[in-house]
Amino acid sequence: MGFFSFLGRVLFASLFILSAWQMFNDFGSDGGPAAKELAPKLDLTKAHLSSRLGVALPNIEVKQVVWAIIALKGLGGLLFVIGNVFGACLLAFYLVVVSPILYDFYNYGPKDSQFSLLVTEFLQSVALLGALLFFIGMKNSTATPKRILKKRTHKPKAA
Repeated sequence: MGFFSFLGRVLFASLFILSAWQMFNDFGSDGGPAAKELAPKLDLTKAHLSSRLGVALPNIEVKQVVWAIIALKGLGGLLFVIGNVFGACLLAFYLVVVSPILYDFYNYGPKDSQFSLLVTEFLQSVALLGALLFFIGMKNSTATPKRILKKRTHKPKAA
C-alpha cells in the first residue's frame, strides 16, 4: 500500500512539477508565455476587484506573479511527493487563487469558442483541488489517532 501511495503522489505532483519546470525554462527576460497570457487576465481581475472593493489596488508586476506560481507549483509538488501536508496546502492555495483568474469562463458566453475549453480547464482544477483536500483530510485524520484506553484486568491473587 505504501508504494502505491507514493506512486500516486509522484504521478499527481508531476503535473505541477513539470509545469513549473517548463515555466522556469520559458521565463526569459519578459516572463515568458505565461506572463503574456496572465497579464491581461490579471489586469481584468484587478479592475474587477477595484470596482467591487472601491479601493485602488497597487500595481502587480506580472513577472513576480509568475515567479510566485513557479515557487508554489515546484515547492508544493516536491513536498507533496514526500507526503507533506504543507505541500498539499501550497498546491491548494495555488489552485484556489490562480484558477479563477486563468480560466475566466465567466467572461464569455456559452456560444463563444473559448468558453467550453475554459470551463473544462476550470473543472479540472476543481477536481485537482478536491483530490488535494481529500489528501489533507486523510493526513489529518491519521496524524492524530484517537487514544484507546485499555481497561486493566486485575489478576487474581494467589491463595
